[in-house]
Amino acid sequence: MEDTFSNLATYGYIGLFLYSLGGGFVALIGAGVLSFMGKMDLSLVILIAFVANALGDIMLFYMARYQKGMMMEGLRKHRRKLALSHVLMKKYGSWIIFFQKFVYGIKTLIPIAIGLTKYDFKKFAILNVLSSAVWALVFGLGSYYSGRILVEFAETVSDKPWIAPIILVVFGSALWLYMTQATKKKV
Repeated sequence: MEDTFSNLATYGYIGLFLYSLGGGFVALIGAGVLSFMGKMDLSLVILIAFVANALGDIMLFYMARYQKGMMMEGLRKHRRKLALSHVLMKKYGSWIIFFQKFVYGIKTLIPIAIGLTKYDFKKFAILNVLSSAVWALVFGLGSYYSGRILVEFAETVSDKPWIAPIILVVFGSALWLYMTQATKKKV
């Protein structure tokens, strides 16, 4: 077990950066818990997640704006989710840049949808950097201060391994149902 923590402390910052490029909060929560345990530095964890998250969304925006053909070809199967992103953008305006950081399932599609429009890049970049900072602080500090509870939960799942698949199935099913309902054709 100590070997695992040693490897996470060594390569954890790189993994956190790469995972946060796509907006993944699971790695940030894991790094926050490792910071609670004294294996990683919390301020460095939050800084790395913030920079990577802001950079990842700016890259998605840029690719959608200047590589539309390539992006649309890759998104062919996700047209309904992309349409949902456009609807959310029209409904909530610039606030969607902030909210998308916290909503699993649309966090990568919103920057792409915004990049496909004529939305101002500077405005997007500023709002994205601010929302990335809030995102990194909320999940980083939240997981650090909830570290004891999360460690106890991990120990419980370790003792009773049948709990993990149940949680994954329930969470995955709920997400699938939400995305199905949200992107369903309305007659």
